[in-house]
Amino acid sequence: MFDIDKWQEIFNTISKNKLRTLLTGFSVAWGIFMLVVLLGSGYGLENGVKKEFEGDAVNYITINSGVTSKAYKGMKPGRRVEFSNEDHDMLKGMENVDHSSTRTAIFGSNLLSYKNEYGTFDIFAITPEYKYVESLTMIDGRFLNQNDLQEYRKVVALGRLVYEALFKGGTPGVNEYIKVNGVPFKVIGIFNDPGSDRDLNRVYIPISTAQRVFNMGDYIRSVHFNLEGGSVPESMQVIEEAKTKLSAKHKFDPEDRRAIFVFNSIENYQQFMSLFAGIRLFIWIIGAGTIISGIVGVSNIMMIVVKERTKEIGIRKALGATPFSIVSLILQESILITAVAGYIGLVVGVGLLELVSTYLPSVDYFANPEINMNVALTATALLVISGAIAGYVPARKAASVKPVIALRDE
Repeated sequence: MFDIDKWQEIFNTISKNKLRTLLTGFSVAWGIFMLVVLLGSGYGLENGVKKEFEGDAVNYITINSGVTSKAYKGMKPGRRVEFSNEDHDMLKGMENVDHSSTRTAIFGSNLLSYKNEYGTFDIFAITPEYKYVESLTMIDGRFLNQNDLQEYRKVVALGRLVYEALFKGGTPGVNEYIKVNGVPFKVIGIFNDPGSDRDLNRVYIPISTAQRVFNMGDYIRSVHFNLEGGSVPESMQVIEEAKTKLSAKHKFDPEDRRAIFVFNSIENYQQFMSLFAGIRLFIWIIGAGTIISGIVGVSNIMMIVVKERTKEIGIRKALGATPFSIVSLILQESILITAVAGYIGLVVGVGLLELVSTYLPSVDYFANPEINMNVALTATALLVISGAIAGYVPARKAASVKPVIALRDE
C-alpha cells in the first residue's frame, strides 16, 4: 500500500543531502548512459555491415578462375585457368547446391547509347539464376529468363542509374532498343538494388548471346552457387567438391590458392555475426561493471544514511515499528535514487543515439545506431534490481539494530 508519510520522509532525507544524492545518482546515470551508447554504437556497426550485405545474398559461393602458382603433374606454374560452359554444367548438379549461375564481365569500350544519350557502364553476361546472388527487385519489366538464354536473344536488363542516364525525363525504357558496344539490344527490364550505386550502374545480358555477339567462344569468368539455408560446413563441402572437380579437369593443384579464387559469403556473414555477438557481450560486461560501480556507491551512501539515523531507527523500533517497515523504508529510498538516476541516463543515452542517427552523414559500415525495446526494458529491470540489491545490506543492518543500543548511539 502507498504510504505517503514514508515517501515524504524519503524525500525529506534526500533534500537534506542534495549534493551527496546528486553525485551518487550521477554515477548510476553515467553507467546506464555508457551502456546504452556502447550498445547503440555496436548495433550501428552491425547495421552498417548488414547494409553492405544488402546488395548481395548471404548464402552464395563464388569461384573465379585465376593463374596457377604451383607446378602440378609435370605442368608448369603460370598457366591461366579458363572456365567454360562445360565447367558450369559439371558443377551445377553438386549436392546442397540449389541454384547455380555464371557471370562474365564484357571488356571493351563498355559504351551504351540510346538515341543521343551515351554512357559508359559495367556490362555483365550472366545466366538467369544470377538473380539469386544479387538482391534485385524489378522496377519495370522482367529479368532475364531461360528462353532468353536458349534462344540467344539480344535482350538487356538495366540498373536504375543506367536507365536514368539514358532515358531522360522518365521516358519508358522497357521494349526500347539501346546499343551495347554498338550492338542493338532490347530493354526487357529495369532493376533496383539495395546495395551500393555501383550495382545500379550495371546492365545484364544473356551469357549465350554475349558469347556469340562478342566472340567469347564458350568462356565464362566465374561460377556462383546458392545454398538455401546452407550452413558453413555445407558450404565448405561444396567448395572442396568443386575444387576437386575443377583441379582434375584443368590439371592444377587443389591446394593452389591462385589457380582459383573462392569467396564464401556464408562463412563471411557468419564470421561478422559472431564478431558482433562477441562485441555485444563485451559491451554488456563493460556496462555492467560501470553500473556495479555506481551501485556500490549507492550502497555505501545508504550505509551512511543508516549510520546517521541509528537513533531514529531505535526510537521507531521502541515504538513498535516492524523490521519490514525499516527494511522497506531503506529499500524504497535506494530504489528511488537508482531508478530515477538510471532512467535519466537511459533517456539521455537514447536521445543521443537518435540525434546521431538523424544527423550523422552516411558512413560505410556504420548506420542507424539504436537500442531496441528489449534492451531498454532489460536495462530498466536491471536498475530496479540493482537498487534493491544496493539497499538490501544497509536495510538489513538497520532492521537488526536493537532499540537499547540504538538509543545510546551518539
